[in-house]
Amino acid sequence: MPVLDAASLREDFPLLSRTFDGKPLIYLDNAATTQKPKQVIDAVSDYYRNHNANVHRGVYGLARESTALYEQSREKVASFITAEPQELVFTRNTTESLNLLASSLGKGLQQGDEIVLSVMEHHSNMIPWRLLESRGVKVKYVPLIDEEKLDLEQLKKSLSSKTRIVSLTHASNVLGTIVDVRAAGEIVHDAGAVFVVDGAQSVPHFSVDVKKLDADFYAFSAHKMLGPSGVGALYGKEELLRELPVYQGGGEMIEKVTLEKMTFQQPPHRFEAGTPNMAGVAGFGAAVDYLRTVGMDAVREHEVALTGYAMEQLDGIGGMKIFGPEKAEDRTGVISFVMEGISPFDIASFAATRGMALRTGHHCAQPLHDVLGVPGTARVSFYLYNTKEEVDLLMRMLEDTALLREK
Repeated sequence: MPVLDAASLREDFPLLSRTFDGKPLIYLDNAATTQKPKQVIDAVSDYYRNHNANVHRGVYGLARESTALYEQSREKVASFITAEPQELVFTRNTTESLNLLASSLGKGLQQGDEIVLSVMEHHSNMIPWRLLESRGVKVKYVPLIDEEKLDLEQLKKSLSSKTRIVSLTHASNVLGTIVDVRAAGEIVHDAGAVFVVDGAQSVPHFSVDVKKLDADFYAFSAHKMLGPSGVGALYGKEELLRELPVYQGGGEMIEKVTLEKMTFQQPPHRFEAGTPNMAGVAGFGAAVDYLRTVGMDAVREHEVALTGYAMEQLDGIGGMKIFGPEKAEDRTGVISFVMEGISPFDIASFAATRGMALRTGHHCAQPLHDVLGVPGTARVSFYLYNTKEEVDLLMRMLEDTALLREK
């Protein structure tokens, strides 16, 4: 197993010590949301106890202190993806970031313009763009190839002189498939389109350098990377953020207002209308600090080893079908599967009796499940605090589930 010591790290996560019906919690739903270490919980508490004041608006000491904390977190989060602070907008989550883009970029679209997505997008990276269909915008989809990977050749063929935006996930929340967004971006930019990336399932799991990827916009959430809920981030190239129409109006994002006209702040503040989630942003910065201390290379190495081990064990269970790439190196720590003769809901229900938290259903990706030919899947998703021993217990549960089917 890799250098990362998951057993030791678990001591930082209070919730992982809980039990359910006398069974220790085995948390395997990290693609939905991750648990929070004491360092993040303490950062949120400390903000409210010692620093709470509205940001950017007061000259008194507490307000200056709160503003400094807020902007320090912006610097930390931006640096984590190799961006500049002025290129990083705080939002509520990945979903809001993508809605911001669909709303703002959508203002410049005309009837007949095209947006290209893949069939494996999360609803958050599909519905906001599809809302533009009512204005005559056409949404097209790139299919998958063997092992449920994105077909870059089909991506190229899907683009036309009418393509204005391409929005792709960096890693699928169902398949674990990691998309070569650098190669995809070259194809998109050669066609003269704007390239948007949904990084909700990538930034938490491996190092992301938005400059090397050359994404025009990149969205992700704090709660999927040990941070608080209700706060996310949108990276945008500075020149593109300056051209992007405002998303919401209100306090903070205004430079000057008269009864006749108004002017807006420069990015990123022009996209942060109203009082932000200041405590959440403080926790976001603490989450980044924690991940930097652990090391993203170690996080990735741990997940690849754990996922590879789990997939080997799953292959030995009769009637099992796993979706996504065969090699753990080609995917994140997400494994979605079905078992012949047993519904995903029954698998998850039986797992719950063993203290195991795993996901079942379409995982906010119904069109992908239609492509896969199944109404839903069971999904386990690992993170830095999961252990080989937990995988062994998961396999024992699935083997017992298979025996129930035989009875």
